[in-house]
Amino acid sequence: MLKQVDHCIWVAEQPLKFLGLEVGTRMTVILQSDCSLLLISPIKINFALKQQLSNLGTVKYIIAPNLFHHLYLEHSHQLYPQAKLIAPLGLETKQPSLEISLTFERDVINFNGELEYIPFQGFQVFIPPKIAEVNEIVFFHPNSKTLIITDSAFNFDCNFPFITQFATRILGSNRSLKPSWLEKIATRDKEITRQAIDKILAWDFQRVIMAHGNIVEENAKEKLTAGYQWLVS
Repeated sequence: MLKQVDHCIWVAEQPLKFLGLEVGTRMTVILQSDCSLLLISPIKINFALKQQLSNLGTVKYIIAPNLFHHLYLEHSHQLYPQAKLIAPLGLETKQPSLEISLTFERDVINFNGELEYIPFQGFQVFIPPKIAEVNEIVFFHPNSKTLIITDSAFNFDCNFPFITQFATRILGSNRSLKPSWLEKIATRDKEITRQAIDKILAWDFQRVIMAHGNIVEENAKEKLTAGYQWLVS
């Protein structure tokens, strides 16, 4: 079900396991001034959630924020065939069946001036036995001063199962807004990644919504800065 976070921005969540751990996942919904909706990292939309979305507005864009969060894109597009799929570069190769209309790196997308975005260049993740490209896009919603990220930082706490808490303590992403060491050791070109995080931290955000972990409502910029202190200039 939808949960309102601030004016014109909602989230919806569902369970998700990754490497055997329950990490959950979250979709962000943004209502634009023309009554169109943006779905960022869509989850599986059931009847009740579809009805709630219909009461808010018309789905215009369905957005894959990186190369991993694409599981429910096709399902969402079947529900909203009039909507345009937007994805980062490389997803058209990874998922050739998707009807991608726009690519962040190739097309200029202004979202009516109500949502900003930049590619998180240099950000990668180590998923044994290899380092994987993520091609993450980070978003900023100025109206609510909200930063929207996906896999570039986590915030797991006591609301998650014990085994998830234990694993994320080892990985360094428990009770703190930061990436795990799987992302740190995968970061090869630290200068490019540092430039990207500097641009992200230049936005005037007060809240961070991430795909996995609890939303950070207070001192979010300071917490993310601390989480990326190993890169911040």
